[in-house]
Amino acid sequence: MHILFRKIVGKKALYWWLLMPFVGPFMAYNGYGQMDSSVVSLSAVTVRAIAPERFLAGQKLQRIDSATLLQFRFGSLTDLLALNTPIAFKNYGPGQLATVAFRGTSASHTAVLWNGININQPNLGLTDFSTLPIAGFDRLAVQYGSSASVVGSDAVGGSILLGSSPVWKSGVQVTIGQQLASFQNNNTQVGVRYSTGLGPSWTLSGKTFAYRNQFNNAYPYTERRNYFLERSTTAQRGLVQDLYFMHKSGRQLSVNAWITDNDLVLAPQDPIARERTRTQSARFLTTYETNLLTLRLGWIHDVLDYGKGDFVSPDHTETDRFISRVEREFSLIPHKENLSLNLRVGGEWSHYRTRTDGYGDQLIQEDRGDLYALLRLQTSRWLLSANIRQAFVTRFNPPVTPSLGAEYKLAQGNRFALTAKGAVSRSYRVPTLNERYWIELGDPNLLPEDGFNLEAGLASTVVLNEHLTLTSDLTAYRNRVDNWTYWNPTTNYHVENLQLVVARGGELTLNLAYARDSWRAGVRAGYALTRSSQERAYDAYSQDVIGKQLVYVPLHTETINAYLQRGKTRLTVQTQANSRRYITFDNSQFFKGSTLTNVLLETTTKLGPVPVRLQGQINNVFDALTFSVKRNALPGRNWALNVLINLPSNTQ
Repeated sequence: MHILFRKIVGKKALYWWLLMPFVGPFMAYNGYGQMDSSVVSLSAVTVRAIAPERFLAGQKLQRIDSATLLQFRFGSLTDLLALNTPIAFKNYGPGQLATVAFRGTSASHTAVLWNGININQPNLGLTDFSTLPIAGFDRLAVQYGSSASVVGSDAVGGSILLGSSPVWKSGVQVTIGQQLASFQNNNTQVGVRYSTGLGPSWTLSGKTFAYRNQFNNAYPYTERRNYFLERSTTAQRGLVQDLYFMHKSGRQLSVNAWITDNDLVLAPQDPIARERTRTQSARFLTTYETNLLTLRLGWIHDVLDYGKGDFVSPDHTETDRFISRVEREFSLIPHKENLSLNLRVGGEWSHYRTRTDGYGDQLIQEDRGDLYALLRLQTSRWLLSANIRQAFVTRFNPPVTPSLGAEYKLAQGNRFALTAKGAVSRSYRVPTLNERYWIELGDPNLLPEDGFNLEAGLASTVVLNEHLTLTSDLTAYRNRVDNWTYWNPTTNYHVENLQLVVARGGELTLNLAYARDSWRAGVRAGYALTRSSQERAYDAYSQDVIGKQLVYVPLHTETINAYLQRGKTRLTVQTQANSRRYITFDNSQFFKGSTLTNVLLETTTKLGPVPVRLQGQINNVFDALTFSVKRNALPGRNWALNVLINLPSNTQ
């Protein structure tokens, strides 16, 4: 991994990032400038939320709470979302490729934002969710439906919002985590959080976190119920570095870095059939924020190597993105109770440089820009947003993407609240670099995919008594995507704007929470109906698939999470169920529906003064037979034991 860091960030930067675990805590212990943190008087807290969470009124937003993030600390983003949202995944197995199908769209129709920056790999146009560990970020939210007016390209089916957060409490906290799991799999994590005053006006908050995941997948069997079980190994390494500098006036400067290395080998024991995919990413972001102005500079470096056999001469792809963004927010109405009108305007410019064997090893460069305006009105009962974005791409012409959303509180009281919401929005997707520049098969003259999304819903909160609360959320939507790109097998897999896909459906979420004395209990149930089909015939073959469900998109998805807690001990049962998933476009072949159930038991104890969190889990309790994208089975019942040690914080 040291070689990876030197290659990606350079020698001087490497030494800085490697020293931060030691330099940051040293600064915190010694109080840079010898100032007590109580001397620093910060201004009123400024609510800093990235635009999708503030300017998309009327659309469903699901924030994942800290307790759930802690439960999945040793897992990937795939595990958490599959068990807590109606999002469907094409998952090849533990540690293998996992791509998303959000509201009936494809893997390239979901934007993944890290601290406000889209991190989808631009050559492929997607993110492998198995490479995103939960412990790598502090906040997670899921934005349902089109958010292109705020996010930009890719946000057709929805957006995944990952964020880092500072902790301003002065001191140092060291966290050490270890997971031991079935099939000789393991996970090691080491993290340090620190905060201290820097002179009379500034405060530093930082996080340094490193992780190592090893999936040996040493299955004791080669098949399950007459279905082959594919062997694989995956080694994942990563380093996260977050630094936040807060001025007492409210100004904030932040530096965020996330370096990852993912090495996947299929059929590792077969020298002929062996396939190896190595993906490396370095993401750097610097942000300066005041109450009204935000400036961002970023650099993302992606490396993808793929080969068979001995991996001596793999196919190599290397892509750089240089990102700059400026945003300014205006408060159009002076401070008034229960009334605010905010306008946020901004622009973004990105420069892409990529070189890959598939493009003839030539250097491809292009520039992308965005101009946007976001308007938000809030009263005691109304929340309205009106947004518009225009993108500019070299040799390309994306459409204007507006959106309009509204939420209205039909009832609001101490024991009952009911809110109606609705939104209409246009979306687009710039074709991937592969779709535009791949030799012979790509087409630089492709049209942008053009989507139109409608949705409406109701959200309610009912306080049944002083101990029991019920919340619910019901949403219906229709998303029409034209000029859907397709690698057409009838033309030797040339990519073309052929398909018209219509996704429509609904989602229902119920959450019942109980709290009394030291007891806590709750049940969260979710159901999604997703009908997604191709609706245009473009050749003789396509006549057979009109109106048929898209492949790998289940029509029905259900999740149930129930927990019982007393004090610091908690028992959780997680269940996910999917209906059949078709694997051919004419729906003649399919994987049967399946139900997976996991059980977790966790508690916090102490070894002397040291808090220790213990978690034991059994996955796939009933040993259900499930399939991935290929016709090979996923592993059966398995277990994991997680230990998280939090060394006592040393405060000034």
